[in-house]
Amino acid sequence: MAVEVLNDDNFRATISGNDKTVVKYFAGWCGSCRLFAPKFKRLSDDERFNGISFVDVDAEKNPDARKLAGVTNLPFFAIFKGDQLVSGLATSKEEAVVDLLNQLN
Repeated sequence: MAVEVLNDDNFRATISGNDKTVVKYFAGWCGSCRLFAPKFKRLSDDERFNGISFVDVDAEKNPDARKLAGVTNLPFFAIFKGDQLVSGLATSKEEAVVDLLNQLN
């Protein structure tokens, strides 16, 4: 499944339209964010996570989406059921993101 890039204009409508969503908040200057991008793409293709929408949001350019998840550091991952925040975590460890994703299954 492709990773969809969202912004403040389409964020709420898109996550509301999905049962389960994981959002990776990043910034262009964030080296750890860039290093995690291929891992996030690989996780989006993992059969264990079918039915979960994978989304990227530039935290610096989208303050409304950032506030909705309570982003503290980057990269930051948040999981939503519909438009309700379930959990969020600042990490660059793939295992921690997998644990987060498992909360949605």
